Amino acid sequence: MSLNRLTPNLDPQALAKELSGKHFIAGEFCAAVSGRTFPVVNPANGRTIGAAALGAAADVDAAVAAAKLAQKVWADKNARDRGKAVAECGRLLMDHVEELARLITLETGKAIRTESRIEAGVLADVFTFFGGLGSELKGESVPFANDVLSVTVRQPIGVVGAIIPWNVPLLLMALKVAPAIVAGNAVVVKSAEEAPLTVLRVTQIMNQALPPGIMNILSGYGPDCGAPLVAHKHVGKVTFTGSVETGKIIARMAAEKLIPATLELGGKSPMIVMDDADVDRAVDGAIIGMRFTRQGQSCTAASRIFVHEKIHDSFVAKLGAKVTAMKIGDPMDEATDIGAIISRQQMDKVQSYIAIGKATAGATALTCCVMPSDPALKDGLFVQPVIFTGLENDAKLCQEEIFGPVTCIIKWRDYDRVIEQANDSDFGLAASIWTRNLQVALDATKRLEAGLVQVNQNLVVQPNISYGGVKQSGLGKEASLESMLEHFTHKKTIMMKMA
Repeated sequence: MSLNRLTPNLDPQALAKELSGKHFIAGEFCAAVSGRTFPVVNPANGRTIGAAALGAAADVDAAVAAAKLAQKVWADKNARDRGKAVAECGRLLMDHVEELARLITLETGKAIRTESRIEAGVLADVFTFFGGLGSELKGESVPFANDVLSVTVRQPIGVVGAIIPWNVPLLLMALKVAPAIVAGNAVVVKSAEEAPLTVLRVTQIMNQALPPGIMNILSGYGPDCGAPLVAHKHVGKVTFTGSVETGKIIARMAAEKLIPATLELGGKSPMIVMDDADVDRAVDGAIIGMRFTRQGQSCTAASRIFVHEKIHDSFVAKLGAKVTAMKIGDPMDEATDIGAIISRQQMDKVQSYIAIGKATAGATALTCCVMPSDPALKDGLFVQPVIFTGLENDAKLCQEEIFGPVTCIIKWRDYDRVIEQANDSDFGLAASIWTRNLQVALDATKRLEAGLVQVNQNLVVQPNISYGGVKQSGLGKEASLESMLEHFTHKKTIMMKMA
């Protein structure tokens, strides 16, 4: 552990260059074994801001070896002491909130005021939360026989491989790393190709409070770096957030090794607005739920909004007006509400769905907001939010995850039918019901097929609230004590008879 505290660097361009071309293994920065790198691009203007180390199997071997060596000592520490170290990580990260917010804005194109600064603050809070749970690593006393003491204890798995996405990389890394480390494991993280730098800085900051080798991070592409991490013989647990397709590949690889995997995958979250709902409140909830300020790049995005026919037209008009009033522009500008799409590939995907929707018979596309006029942003990956009406629930746009600022409003009249439609999806991550009727709210929360169901709100993931989906939205839970106990430890039974 370092005795010299890092000073926050509020110049994200300079910090990006400082972090370029590096992994972090065994408490130190290092280049890829091959010496190769790949560019990191600011999606708001198309400029290269730095480079990331191009990880491969040899880098995975080095990181896992460091983690395996450090984990043995770490696991022997008192659980509360491990928790104190993780809580200290939270305090250190809180000192760097503004620095991390600027850097994540630079590499992801998310608006600093509406997204990045919030994410950096929640990052620190997650470590603080899990840091206080060391004492909860409890076992049980099991009645068996009068002359036998039978108990269970929670023990760490060993080395955890964590693969994170680019949309909220700070938060989603924290939800994997914090409980794993408190539980006594060491972690090797594979960052997203599009957003490798800020999480690298987070790892450097955390290593001021952690022993070398407990928290390691690699950058690289899935087939060359992620796959060797999952397949490594000394990785005993994998936790992944990303696409369904990649999640299935990881699940198959984990099954070959017979190791546990936590998978947080896609979503097509329904939002049901009853005719008695507070329309203005529901409109605000739709804006939050669709994550427009994150360019719709969220697996919990409320991308299917079922609105009762009595209030449908009013709801659409109010939602369109409010979204149109939002500002698309320079993510570093405090006045900006909506930033850039993460990559050209993702933007092309979003635009292809918009084109399909516009070409669908009976559909109407309400395009919102004004595109940025600043010449400095002419090469930026900006997409105007689009609100579709007139589509049926079985339409491509209503069934497939777009991961962009596109939502579909579906008119309904029959309650049982709308519940059926809401559940008519391969996904089951999140859902919400908007009503003043308690009986309806209770009925809907029971019947909606989702891991997280909210009434009259669309909050994002919160520490201490169990989070995870059903169906093709994944396996396992995150963000809670449950996730630490059930996904980062194994239960050992001990039976003692002394005579």
